[in-house]
Parts: sequence; structure tokens; C-alpha cells
Amino acid sequence: MSSPHAYPHKSADALSGRDWGVLLVLCGAIFLEGIDVAMLNVALPSIRADLGLSTGSLQWVMSAYVLGYGGFMLLGGRAADLFGRRQMFVFWLSVFLLFSGLGGLATEGWTLIVARFVTGVAAAFMTPAGLSIITTSFAEGPQRNKALLVYSGTGAAGFSIGLVVGGLLTSVGWRWVFFAPVVLSALILLAALAFVPKAPRPERTGGSVDLAGGLTVTAAIVLIVLGVERASHTGLVPTLLTLGAGLASLLAFVVIEARSANPLVRLGIFRSGPLVRANLAGLLFAAGFFGFQFLVVLYLQELRGWSTLETSFAMIVIGIDAVLSPLLVPRLVARFGNARLILGGLLVASLSYALFLPVGADWTYPAMLPSLLLLGIAFALAYGPLTIVATEGVKEEEQGLAGGLLYTSFQFGAALGLSAATAVNVAATTSSAPSALLDGYRSALWVPLAAALLAALISAFGVRTRSIGTVTATGGPAVDTAAPAELPTAR
Repeated sequence: MSSPHAYPHKSADALSGRDWGVLLVLCGAIFLEGIDVAMLNVALPSIRADLGLSTGSLQWVMSAYVLGYGGFMLLGGRAADLFGRRQMFVFWLSVFLLFSGLGGLATEGWTLIVARFVTGVAAAFMTPAGLSIITTSFAEGPQRNKALLVYSGTGAAGFSIGLVVGGLLTSVGWRWVFFAPVVLSALILLAALAFVPKAPRPERTGGSVDLAGGLTVTAAIVLIVLGVERASHTGLVPTLLTLGAGLASLLAFVVIEARSANPLVRLGIFRSGPLVRANLAGLLFAAGFFGFQFLVVLYLQELRGWSTLETSFAMIVIGIDAVLSPLLVPRLVARFGNARLILGGLLVASLSYALFLPVGADWTYPAMLPSLLLLGIAFALAYGPLTIVATEGVKEEEQGLAGGLLYTSFQFGAALGLSAATAVNVAATTSSAPSALLDGYRSALWVPLAAALLAALISAFGVRTRSIGTVTATGGPAVDTAAPAELPTAR
């Protein structure tokens, strides 16, 4: 269980000035990650036109990032625990800065995809390090919950602001969506060096980093997503072979972890029901969220002919989560508990996707608005509470691992959602005629809806009417977050 000794400024529930300084730096990093993804999202059609990319290749500009992010996240989270959270955060933020700039200089599709992959790897080490700094710097309970909800709200703000900024920059030139994060990264790097305090180097208990586990889990993620993506344009046998290789790599990873003296992932951590549910729900929620937005951008720009700026302003309403997460969600958590908010958010997301299913070729913006607004509300209700549930009750020395697991789930889900939505869209689009394009979008929109409904079903098992005194994977009493009386208190 994390405790107030990692940093010297622990106190009661209120955040001190030093607390806010550390939190703002880390919020800057998650804001950077959000704005980077969002700006690229609205720039995709311009990138396609300039570099001559197919729909499948265009999808890989996004998927390369989330594969690097999700594939190396577990290794990144464990590295933060083993080698120091501040050290990992600062170093990989520098790598993120460098390869963001290289992405803006790309002249061919493959060089852009490689740059995005390495940028994703950098984020895979940087993000869990930043999250674990928060979870070890703030006492578990109201103080940490407040910090995490501000953190998640800032990430949401980055995404919503990125939609508009990305449209503005793309109207000048799509390369600026890569150069702008370079400037922001440099500012955050300087602030991190100044404000994030140094902590004692983690004690080493012997052994080496589990590279075999890192390689097998990365191979599993890459191969499974590749198999899903190839399903629409390759034969059945190659697709099954790719998926089979991915599942074999996943099995090898489990065997390696079970036998390793210093595993990348201690398998006992999965004895925690809330942690497992949070990760599964996070994976499916991200799959629906990113798949839906990818399809909406293609619909607005390629079928409707909207500009990148018009698309950005149309989708900015999703950014309502940036306001709701820090202002309203903490009160809802205190009243209803995390589990009920997660379930409610997933049901709202399902409604959002369902309302968009009958999309027409001439829909007005008011017809689209309910879906976009509900999606922003859903994100606010689900994202922060998922982060809380996935990290509470976990030992301090495994906070990087817990954060790595959660963000792996998010990014693996995003990659699967993008791949599945693209595969269905390509398979259902029989020609370049507007009616055929619309049929493809309508068919693919069932992917995010199915993902959200399945996530809601899984999360429903986490809703309890009373505390259950079982034992968690950390050896302590289980904490059920369904009711306010069961919320953990600061220690």
C-alpha cells in the first residue's frame, strides 16, 4: 500500500503548494500526450493527401503510436519502479521531444510510421512513471483521488484543445502538429527538472530486468492487432496464422512470468478483482472511444467535405470532460463510489454510439451533437474512476506496474478499436461512391457500440451494495469502491 514516505511533503487531504507544483508538471505531461494524439487525429486526411497513403496505411500512422505505447507500457511501468520514477520520466520525455520533431520532417509514409512508433515507446516509459509519481506522492484516499481526477481531467483537456489546435495548425501545414509538441515538451522538461523532487534510488533486490517478458508481451500485442487489421484485406489462413502467433506469444509471456525470479508482471497482482475489471473495462472503453472518433473524422472530412478546422470545432464538445472531471466527478465519487460511476459512464458511451448508428449523408450538426456530448460525459464519468480503481490498494513498489497495466489496456484497446473499425469499414465499403462510403461507416460504427456494451457488462460485476472483506493481491483487505462509506481514507 502506498504511503507518505516517498516524498517528504505528505500531510492531510489538502494539497500544499509543493503538491500542486509536482501535480502541474505531471499534468503537463499527460496534457502533452492528449494534445499530441488529438492533433494527429484531425490531421490524418491531410497527411493522406500529401503522402499518398491508403486507408490501411493511414490507420497505421495512428496504430504505430498506440502499439509502441501499449507494447512497451508494462516494461516502462516496471522500469519506473526499478530505476527511479523521476529518472525515467525525464529521460523518456526527452526522447518524446526528439521523435516528435522527426515525425514532422517525414517525407514518406514509412518514416512517419517509424517516428510515431518510437514516440509511442517514449510515451510508454514516460506516462506510467508520471502516474506512479502521483500515486506515491499523494496519500491513498481523498487526496490521491483529487490528484488523479485533476490529472485525468487535464489529459481530457489536452485532447479537446488538441482537436481545435490541430485543425488550426493543419490549415497552415500538417507538419506543425508534430513541431508544436516539441516546444511543449521542452517547457515541461524544464519544469520537471525544477519542480519534481528527487527521490532515493529504489533498492535493487538483485536480478535483471525481465527483457524476455517484455519482448513476448510486445510481440503478442503487435501480432494480435496486426491480425485484426489484416482480416479485411488478406486471406483467412494468413489472418489466423498471425492471430495464432500473437496468442502463442501471449502464452509464452505468461509462462515466462510464472517462472521468472524477477517478473515483469507479478501474476499474483491479477488476484485483485477490481484491478482486473478496471483493466478489461479500460481496454474496451478505449477501443470504442478511439474507433468511434476515427470513423467520425473520416465521415466528416471525406464524405461530407468538412475542413480540418470545421471538424475540430464540431468535435470539441467532447472536451466537456475536461470541465466535469475535476469539478463534478469528485463529488459524484464521494456520493456514489467509483464502481457505479464507471458503469454509468460506459452505459452513457453505449447510448452515444447507438445514437450515431443511423448517420445520414446530410446530417446536420444538431443531429450529431447528442452523440458527441454524451461521449464527453461518458469519458468524464469513466476515465478518472478507472484510474483510481486500477491503482488503489497496490503496494508502493508496484505502482509503476499498476499504472503500466492500466495504460497498456488503454493503448491495446485503442489499437484494437482502430484496427477493428478500419477492418469492418474497408470490408463493408464496396466502392468510392458516397452511398458506399456511408454504408462502410454505418457498419463499422457497430464496433465501438459492441465494445462499450461488453465493458458495461464486465463493470456491472464491480457494483456492490456492501463491502466484501476478501483479500487483495497485495495481501491486505479488499476495498470496494461501490459505496461512499467504502472509499479509502488518507493514511
